[in-house]
Amino acid sequence: MNLDPVCAATAGALPLRVCGLAVLLLAIAPALARADEAAAPKFKLSFGDYFYADRGESYQGQDFNLRYRVNDTSLWLGYYQDPVFGQQSRAGFDTSISLWERYSLSLLPSAQVATHHFVGGSIAVQIGSVWFAQAGIGRTNLEPYANLNFDPNDAVSVAVGHHWDDGRSFTLSTLRDDRLHTGQRHSHAIAQWPLPNGQRLTVDVLQKSGNGDGGHVRAWGATVSYDLHRWFLRAAYDPQQNFSSADVTRVTTGWRF
Repeated sequence: MNLDPVCAATAGALPLRVCGLAVLLLAIAPALARADEAAAPKFKLSFGDYFYADRGESYQGQDFNLRYRVNDTSLWLGYYQDPVFGQQSRAGFDTSISLWERYSLSLLPSAQVATHHFVGGSIAVQIGSVWFAQAGIGRTNLEPYANLNFDPNDAVSVAVGHHWDDGRSFTLSTLRDDRLHTGQRHSHAIAQWPLPNGQRLTVDVLQKSGNGDGGHVRAWGATVSYDLHRWFLRAAYDPQQNFSSADVTRVTTGWRF
C-alpha cells in the first residue's frame, strides 16, 4: 500500500511516523478480520474533536486512537494535538488477570508511554461479576501529558456496580488525588442500556471538586455514547477540564472492525 496519499490527506494532523504505523495497521486489519468473520470486532478506530473555551479564547484539538482487543487484553496507539499543549504520541495496554475464579477475583493492570518522556500506569483489583467492587491506584512520572480521559492519573479509586442479564449495567465510582495534595476528586455515575438491533446507550454523569490552577473547582459534566454494532458516536462536556480554566466539549466518532 502506498502511504503517501493517505498521510498527505492528514498533513498537519498526524506526524508521518504515527500516520504510517496507523495506516499499516489498517492495511492488515481487514485480513485479520476476514480470518474470523463470526468473531466480535477486535479493532476500534476513533477520531475525536475537542472544542476548548478558555477565558474568552477558543481553540480546537484532535485525537486519534487505534485499539486492538483480544480476550481481556487491549493494545492501543494514539496521537493528540492542540495549539496550546502541542503534539503528543502515546501507546499503552490494559488487561485482566484472573486470580480466584470462584469469587471472580481479578487483577487489572495498565501501562502507557508517551512523548515528552511520559510514563504512567495503574493497577486495580475487582471482585464479583454480577455485583462487583473494585479498588485501584494510578501513578505517573509527572511529565507533561494531555489527559484525555478527564480523570486524575495520580489517584486512588473505588467503584461498585451491577450487571443485569439483559445487558443493563450501573456503576458508581470515585477517584481522588492522593499524591499532589490538591484535594481533586472525580465521581461518576454510569448507566448503560441495550437498545433494539444490537444498539446501546451509555450515560456518564461526572461531579468534580478540588483545587485547580485558578482556585477551588466544583462542577458537573457528562458523556453520552450511542453504540451500534460497528459504529459509535460520543459527546462529552467537561467544565474546567483537568481543573484548569478551560471548558471542553468533545465529539468522538469511531468504527469497530
